Amino acid sequence: MFRQVPVLPVVVPLAAVVLAALLWSLHRSGRWSTPRADVAVVLSVYAAGIVANTVFPVFLDKPRADVPWSEYLVLDPRTGYEVSDAVMNVLVFVPLGVLGALVLARPSWLRVMAAVVASTLAIEVTQYLTAHLLGGGHIADVHDLFFNVVGGAVGYGLLQLASRVPALAGFVDRVRWQRAEVAAPPPAHL
Repeated sequence: MFRQVPVLPVVVPLAAVVLAALLWSLHRSGRWSTPRADVAVVLSVYAAGIVANTVFPVFLDKPRADVPWSEYLVLDPRTGYEVSDAVMNVLVFVPLGVLGALVLARPSWLRVMAAVVASTLAIEVTQYLTAHLLGGGHIADVHDLFFNVVGGAVGYGLLQLASRVPALAGFVDRVRWQRAEVAAPPPAHL
């Protein structure tokens, strides 16, 4: 049995740092509200959960295999991929599409997708490096990247739909971090 880097001593401080940064951003921008702070908490816990489940396990004393770096990387989309893995990756990244659209200052489909792509690419690069350098338990896979982005797009779309439903639109507006556009008053008739 190999010794592992413990997960909680890494992800709990990570969540605390992310939360502190998000709350500071809300405070500094004058957008502080309890519903927005709640979104910050959810995003912090979500980020910690993603790191815990995509980067770990990392082994402390796993024997180093003398294998090429390519063994930890799947770049060919024609290789086999389980449907259950695809569905799981989509579902796990739906919240990132929602949360990204809520916290970005000027969210658009392109900006949210850029954030989702950057996040999932960072995960895959981390998996690749930890697998080779630290005995990590994952490999970087182009399928994961694709289905994570699909999940983010689905999340963004669901939030857009929710914001058009009258019963949900007020809630979405309360938790959204961007400043509401102030419409110019109608011209006065003389």
